Amino acid sequence: MRLDGSSCLVTGGASGLGLATARRLVQAGAAVVLLDLPSSPGEQVAADLGTDARFVAGDITDEAGVNAALDAAEQLAPVRGVVHCAGRGGDRMRILDREGQPGSLESFEQVLKVNLVGTYNVLRLSAARMARNDLQDGDRGAIVLTASVAAFDGQIGQTSYAASKAGVHGITLVAARDLASKQIRVNTIAPGIFDTPMLARLRDDIREGLAASVPHPARLGDPDDYAHMALSLLENGYVNGHTMRLDGAIRMAPR
Repeated sequence: MRLDGSSCLVTGGASGLGLATARRLVQAGAAVVLLDLPSSPGEQVAADLGTDARFVAGDITDEAGVNAALDAAEQLAPVRGVVHCAGRGGDRMRILDREGQPGSLESFEQVLKVNLVGTYNVLRLSAARMARNDLQDGDRGAIVLTASVAAFDGQIGQTSYAASKAGVHGITLVAARDLASKQIRVNTIAPGIFDTPMLARLRDDIREGLAASVPHPARLGDPDDYAHMALSLLENGYVNGHTMRLDGAIRMAPR
């Protein structure tokens, strides 16, 4: 699928994985709309990306907010690509605490709402727009979702996060089959340990230890590694229904 002359929506586009992806999309000739929270630096980021970028403030769990971003993208060009990076970390909550009390159901629900319900909201609304596109190289559009290696190697304290990301992995093949009749492809990236703003809050020695735990290359993932993969999944018309681990061969320890 050609990105030149198309528009793409990138959720979580104001920083980290989303920002790196937006940069690559603009370089590939696509117009880009960044959807991120009002508190994000999205306005400045879009201005820095140039005239082919726009910022829309919104929440991925809100139908009106996602539709506003898609409206903005359609004003630039047909929406043929979506890369969904927005999400949140887990609550690091044990199922039972040290006193044997059960973990908070509300906290579990909040993580699933953002990471899983938010993903489905972006998926369904984006697909509805793409289904109206003309065919181009056999596709009407392509969607890239974001899971995590926690979907497969969840650590102690990651129950909510692992469940939410396993849900995204579980959606992927079903969505690809479901949307095949509309000529819309769906794939997912499951990143390992990436050097994002979330990880930047850790002490240097902890970050170095995490980097050393990656078999090869023994470093943290760079957001551009993710962006490179995202564009490949958008452009390669025969990749569909897959969750790609992007992790330097790491397998997470229990804790």
